Amino acid sequence: FYFSYGFLLLLLHIIRAVIALEKKIIVSKLGDNTTLSCIYRGRELHLKNLRVYWQIADDQEECTVVHALISGQDNESEQCIHFKNRTQLFWDRLENGDFSLLLLNVSQSDEHTYKCVVLEKAEYTSMVHQAEVVLSLAASYSQPILSGPISNSDSTGEEVTFSCRSGNGYPEPNVYWINKTDNSHLPPSELMIIPNNNGTYSVFSTLKVKATSNMQIECSIENKILQENLSANYTQRKQSNGSSTESHKNLKKNGQGAQAAGIISVIILIGILAVVICWLRRRRSSRLVSY
Repeated sequence: FYFSYGFLLLLLHIIRAVIALEKKIIVSKLGDNTTLSCIYRGRELHLKNLRVYWQIADDQEECTVVHALISGQDNESEQCIHFKNRTQLFWDRLENGDFSLLLLNVSQSDEHTYKCVVLEKAEYTSMVHQAEVVLSLAASYSQPILSGPISNSDSTGEEVTFSCRSGNGYPEPNVYWINKTDNSHLPPSELMIIPNNNGTYSVFSTLKVKATSNMQIECSIENKILQENLSANYTQRKQSNGSSTESHKNLKKNGQGAQAAGIISVIILIGILAVVICWLRRRRSSRLVSY
């Protein structure tokens, strides 16, 4: 009986420890301020008895301390230089069990798994709460610019080149060329992903295909972390353009025909009026002679 009771207490302790370890994934844009969450929902705690540590959990570098709070005071003696003046706790929330950390002006070097550890010192030091936060960074790519052959050129059957470019995004994107007539994917002829000085990327890709009379090509830039998919389209429909030209010519001809018909109608009307006037004059003259 005692063995079962002791085993049950140990099992409950393990379950509580597993539940206490939170793990969240946060996506932040480069240059933004982001909050690393660490919230304790248990009993009331006193700051003077607490030690709160924020650490880098996925790196083996010598310095892993992101922020430290000891007995209600920030302790910067062990803080990594990279995080100096870039971290702060929410003082108005600490007594409510919110030990979240605000990280300012995030960059690629901040992309880590962070661990929050809350210790309480009474008769002995015990762990009250712990949490892990995975910080992923991202930046939106610019609207892609797609260039292709001149729309009114007759290049059917010839090899033509399309180019697509976008920039200032993070992380490296996926680039897709799509034939919109059947939604098939086309392999790029060239793909360059170029790192920028600010840590973002620019992308340039080309596609070489044989021209058809009805080309519909799409270039798509995908940012998986932000779940963004930006696209640009090129459409060339020579038959439609030809039909439009013929329609324009027919409209012009119809307009000229209507104008000529109007002139002829005016001339006929003048002629009729002249005949009527002459007839009236003759009739008047014949009456005078009879008189």
